[in-house]
Amino acid sequence: MSDMNYRDFLQKVIYWVINPLIKAMIKVGLTPNIITFIGFVGNIVAAALFVKSAMQFNDEAINASDNTMAAFQLLGWGGAVILFAGLFDMIDGRLARLGNMSSTFGALWDSTLDRYSELISLFGICLIFIQAGWFWMGITTFAAMIGSVMVSYVRARAEGLGIECKVGLMQRPERVVVTAFVAILAGLTENLWWLAGGMTVIAILANITAFWRVAHCHKELKDR
Repeated sequence: MSDMNYRDFLQKVIYWVINPLIKAMIKVGLTPNIITFIGFVGNIVAAALFVKSAMQFNDEAINASDNTMAAFQLLGWGGAVILFAGLFDMIDGRLARLGNMSSTFGALWDSTLDRYSELISLFGICLIFIQAGWFWMGITTFAAMIGSVMVSYVRARAEGLGIECKVGLMQRPERVVVTAFVAILAGLTENLWWLAGGMTVIAILANITAFWRVAHCHKELKDR
């Protein structure tokens, strides 16, 4: 099964699960823009948990088992909140289509809040590494932030030129899932290496994806 077929199959399964919820939202009058904003608020909560976790990771906290345990618990809960908020990212688009509420502004609103959501959550993780004394992993997380933004930016510029540009290995759904799960695993195991591994994967693959998309656009424009 190809990558696209796998993603399409998984998407159909998720839609089958959430469709009853979507229909209920349509009945009560919820709009896609409201759902998008709720997901954004969820990511702010996750970022706040990460910042609170980072505050526990200092020289004194490292020697205090209670503080360290609290830091990892906050980290794990932050990952869980990101995963929960990510569901709203799927719900808003599905709601727009099933409820016939798609709009140009809605697409802009969704993309804008998606960028904010990713940057604030990764910023929180960056703070955790720096406070825990993992300076270079803080730099790596910043590289992940850059890659995440550039993947979306290149696609937006490509679509402005009339080029469909969805190629690559680390698109937003994958980045959200990786970030959420490694944060949860790090929290459960009290081991920052899970988080470090996830951020390294995103930093490498997201930036590769950005340049992959640039190369794709170059080929498309050259063929024209």
